[in-house]
Amino acid sequence: MVRSDNKSATSVKTIQLHGPLLRGDKRPRVALIGRYGVGKSTIFEDASSPVARHERLAGVGGAYQECVVDVGLDQIALVDLPSIDSLHHLSEHDQAVLMYLLWGDHWPLAAAHEVDLERADFPAPDVLVQVVDATTLAKDLELSLELGLFGRPLVIALNRVDEARKKGIFINVHALSERLGAPVIPTIAYMGKGISALFEAVLDVAREKTCPMPQPPTRHIAESLKPLNAVIAHPEIEDVFQVPRALLLSQLAENDDYFLRALGSHFPDLLPRIEEARTQAEELLPRPLSEELHADRHHRAAVLFEAVTSPRGVDAGQSWRRWLDELFLHPRWGLLGSLLVFALVLLLVFEMSALLDSWTSARLADWVQQWQPGSTAGVIGRAVADGLVGLVGIVVPYMLPLVLLLVALEESGVMHRVAFVVDRGFHHIGLHGGVAVPFLIGLGCNVPAISAAAVTGSRRERVVSAILITFVPCSARSAIILAIGGKYLGGLGVFAIFMLTLFVIALLGKLLTRHYSDGAPGMVQEIPPYALPVWGKVWRKTWARTEDIVTIVTPLLVLGSVVLALLSHFGADALINTALIPITAWWLGLPLVLGVPILFGVLRKELSLLMIYQALGTLEIMPLLDHVQIFTFLVFLTFYVPCLSTFAVMLKTLGRREAWFSVLISLVSALLMAGAVRLLLELARVIA
Repeated sequence: MVRSDNKSATSVKTIQLHGPLLRGDKRPRVALIGRYGVGKSTIFEDASSPVARHERLAGVGGAYQECVVDVGLDQIALVDLPSIDSLHHLSEHDQAVLMYLLWGDHWPLAAAHEVDLERADFPAPDVLVQVVDATTLAKDLELSLELGLFGRPLVIALNRVDEARKKGIFINVHALSERLGAPVIPTIAYMGKGISALFEAVLDVAREKTCPMPQPPTRHIAESLKPLNAVIAHPEIEDVFQVPRALLLSQLAENDDYFLRALGSHFPDLLPRIEEARTQAEELLPRPLSEELHADRHHRAAVLFEAVTSPRGVDAGQSWRRWLDELFLHPRWGLLGSLLVFALVLLLVFEMSALLDSWTSARLADWVQQWQPGSTAGVIGRAVADGLVGLVGIVVPYMLPLVLLLVALEESGVMHRVAFVVDRGFHHIGLHGGVAVPFLIGLGCNVPAISAAAVTGSRRERVVSAILITFVPCSARSAIILAIGGKYLGGLGVFAIFMLTLFVIALLGKLLTRHYSDGAPGMVQEIPPYALPVWGKVWRKTWARTEDIVTIVTPLLVLGSVVLALLSHFGADALINTALIPITAWWLGLPLVLGVPILFGVLRKELSLLMIYQALGTLEIMPLLDHVQIFTFLVFLTFYVPCLSTFAVMLKTLGRREAWFSVLISLVSALLMAGAVRLLLELARVIA
């Protein structure tokens, strides 16, 4: 049993272990099998890693995908094999799939004649997962009966159960599982539903090593196959093929060219006896043996289908839940639904922030402004007051409403659906959709966002997501962009800055995932049912995600205010501005007086705007800065180190090395992007 203590919660969370952990060398290898178009690759994509491996099987074999997937505390190696319809009349393509299903890259003596094929690095799977289409179940059950002959643990993923219900087809999952002797898990792959339960069933059968019993053909066919079974009932044949006798009997009876050729290369004397046994069997049957076996399997699949299905009226229950799932989990419309959720959250936060700010920090700021001390002690006291007012201005109007809304959406089940939909988008930058919530929190403040990212995924994901979150414009940086850019650059200029931010985040994500190149495992995202938030739990989670503000950010905000106030009080501004001439004047083309706002903006980002106005000596900066300088300055501030509080949280969650690495990336990115933007805008102005 694994115990997880959370100091912000009143209960202790426990995870029941079902046996030894299956990780590393002990993780089972799981192969997804099925006909083309049943949703096999969709299930793989639901759980796959951003760094999935793509290879080809030997010879004429098709391409397959492979990755490691975390399933709770366990792991599996998941393989998406090329599609295969049946073992009846195998094509060259299907033969390659069958060979690797049976033996992997460790081919037995039966495959020794395949000397011309280069073997792929492909260990044989430990568990088979057949993906079947619930709307055309009868077709897939034939392959299910054949896979039952493999002597391997088998799990059936009953996909598209929602579409089957819409067509009035209801499947008795328990009865189907009993008839096949294998677990049957209903799934809706494109919505991510049932995927978690599917892989939990995979781990169960992998631990128990339970295999379905081979289902024999009908009695008259079984009687006709007795002579053929007697011919191959030799231990040396089983040693050569290393497959269950029931499967070998079926394939030889089907007149499978591959198995007959392999048998002839090792036991040429048996070929005439096998042909004679086949002839004896056909004398007892109305059709050729191969056709009779195929017809019998088709009949048994049809009988099984009729036994486990029942036609009813179209299922219209829980219509509002299905409507919401169609909005949030649909392959095409799901992203739109997620964007609507994000837009609604931001709209509510910004609408609430103006009201909350006017009630709290604005009034406190007006009160503090009346204090104009002249002594050093008074300056320090005023700086402490300014720092506390700044803290209220961050937490109350922006952070608390944003985190509270996001936690409520998590508890209702909406954010799990959003994370599932954006998962594939985040794969392009080497991350999982589970980091979507921390990125959204970063729009309010990077501090709780990094804290939230620190509990997601592997260390690689935590580091990469935390570094990228520092480039997400927090409320303080957004306020500067909107205040200056909105006034002097217009809506198009502000939009360009935010789009440039998205581009840099995507580009850095690609580079960072290459830098941290250790393979990130896939992750199975559970889709919970919709539920009303329990507000007691919501408040506890909100505090857990914002408590760093009290313990880390508050002292740093006060310290930053004191440092800035003392610098101004003792007149150290001129020395700092002179030292920063290579950056401000030479590289960025800005007035020298902006050196202090650039350097000490990291102490308190929300005071950067005030420092800019104080340095320039006016609230109207256009006469002193042109459009190119304003755009360049805003780009630099956007990518520059967010604030000292963010750095402190990164030190706590990631360690000293990664925190300083993040500072280096932010500084280099700010200089490069601002310099590039300045160069392009200057060239455009010259050309115009």
